[in-house]
Amino acid sequence: MGSLRPPRDWQRLSVCCRQRDAWPAPRRRSPLNRVGVDRGDPARPSADARVDTEADQLARTAAAVFLAPQPITTRKLAEVADLADGTRARTLVRLLAERLRRRGAAMAPVEVAGGVQLLTQPRLADWLVRLLGPASQPALSPPALETLAVVAYRQPVLRADVEAVRGVQCGELLRMLMERDLLRIVGRAEELGRPFLYGTTRRFLEVFGLRRLEDLPSIDQTRSSPAGEASVA
Repeated sequence: MGSLRPPRDWQRLSVCCRQRDAWPAPRRRSPLNRVGVDRGDPARPSADARVDTEADQLARTAAAVFLAPQPITTRKLAEVADLADGTRARTLVRLLAERLRRRGAAMAPVEVAGGVQLLTQPRLADWLVRLLGPASQPALSPPALETLAVVAYRQPVLRADVEAVRGVQCGELLRMLMERDLLRIVGRAEELGRPFLYGTTRRFLEVFGLRRLEDLPSIDQTRSSPAGEASVA
């Protein structure tokens, strides 16, 4: 097909402009066209035409869990990784965990704080300290841990009730635990003065490796555990 020649004078130009088909519309090419991902190109299958294999879904799931700055819920994971639903996301997380376990990988997806987070294996902690250095915050003192435990097991709880259990003033400890994002104010009591009610945070679940509050060990289990094991970095 020969190319059209430009008109020689303005009269011919005006005639051409009045004829709709005289000049074919120029083909616009976007930056995506130039790198070879034109979805309109029949030589290349569109993204919708490709088969979404389990390997593809697993790769997207692993990438999302890896990049998530905090535990990601299965519902959010399904949305980000373009999965059918949270159930499918949960299945893929378990498959990912099993494959990493078989390979002896340094990391594993762990259910914590109502979501999933990619964590390093505990056995590698001593080596990672060399890279990251010691914890920026000191470990919680025994009185702080006791206060935190009272709130965790009795929440929502009043400051007066915490102090009644411990037998000492706990105002400063409660404030410090709130600054560490381990406790928060969850409401007010329906009594004179409407005092604050305290509860734990999502960060509390992350620090102690709990999926939800129901995973807290029973009181009998905590009594049988050595006191030296309770430490928070």
